[in-house]
Amino acid sequence: MNRVAVAELTSEAFAPFGEVGAPLAGGEHGAGDVALDLARGMPRLYIMRLVQRGIAFDLMARHDRVTQCLGAIDAAPWLIAVAPAGIAQPELGDIRAFRIPSDRFIKLAHGTWHAGPYFTEPVRDFYNLELTDTNTADYTVAQLSAPMEFGV
Repeated sequence: MNRVAVAELTSEAFAPFGEVGAPLAGGEHGAGDVALDLARGMPRLYIMRLVQRGIAFDLMARHDRVTQCLGAIDAAPWLIAVAPAGIAQPELGDIRAFRIPSDRFIKLAHGTWHAGPYFTEPVRDFYNLELTDTNTADYTVAQLSAPMEFGV
């Protein structure tokens, strides 16, 4: 199994794949806001309950019509693997992995390949902002040439 190194999340490191959201004092606007595109359908904000994800994957998905936001509800970090938008099929060398702190969320740019959220706990809850039809009408999946594991 191939291993992908896990990087700590910074805005600069994640920029090719999207944006990082962080707490803002008093609900301020401006620096720290993420730019969403939900114009191509009805938005859907929901809580995903995921069970026993582990730290290995062999599929990646992308959404071309929406900027998807993901964040954990609890106080534990989680993992995501990403690959650049604009490529037809992610290859092992394209994939980057990040540890997302519990006080941050990510916005995936249009077409960014992703696998996750991943974690080792038995069950985790995540908030997800996308469109109501993202996982049916805007869902492209790629099978990787070999399974990957987060190098935690």
